[in-house]
Amino acid sequence: MRAVVQRVSEASVKIKGEITGTIEQGYMILLGIHAEDTQADVEYLVGKIAKLRVFEDDEGKLNRSIDAVAGSILSISQFTLYAETKKGNRPSFIKAARPEVAVPLYEAFNEGLRQLQIPVVTGKFGADMKVALVNDGPVTIIFDTRE
Repeated sequence: MRAVVQRVSEASVKIKGEITGTIEQGYMILLGIHAEDTQADVEYLVGKIAKLRVFEDDEGKLNRSIDAVAGSILSISQFTLYAETKKGNRPSFIKAARPEVAVPLYEAFNEGLRQLQIPVVTGKFGADMKVALVNDGPVTIIFDTRE
C-alpha cells in the first residue's frame, strides 16, 4: 500500500458537483492499493498513520498525533499511485489492485482508523472526484508498506 498523507487545515471532496465529505484539521490521505496487498498491509499502515506525530506541540515541534489534536481524516482511493512510468509516456497501472481486491482493503483501512476513534470521511471508490485541500505546513509524508 502507498499512502500520501498531507497535514491539512481543511479538505473536501466533490462528486458530480456535490460535496460528499469535508474535514477541518487533520489528514487528507491518498491511498493506493497494490495487487498483492493484504490485511497485514492495512494493519501496519493504520498503526503508522494513527501514531504519526506531525502536529506541533506547545514548543512548535512536530510532536503530536492526530488524536492529540482531535483531527479527522479525508481518505481518497488513488490507484494511480501505482503508475508505472519507466517505459513510454502512457502510465501502466498493472500493479494496482483490481476493485475486487482494492475495495475491501480500502474499506478495512478506513474502518481500522475509525476503530481507533479517528473520524474518517471518504470519497467514493472509482468515482471521478474533485479534491480540495489546504496543506498545512506544508507537511506531506509518503508511506509504502513494500519499503
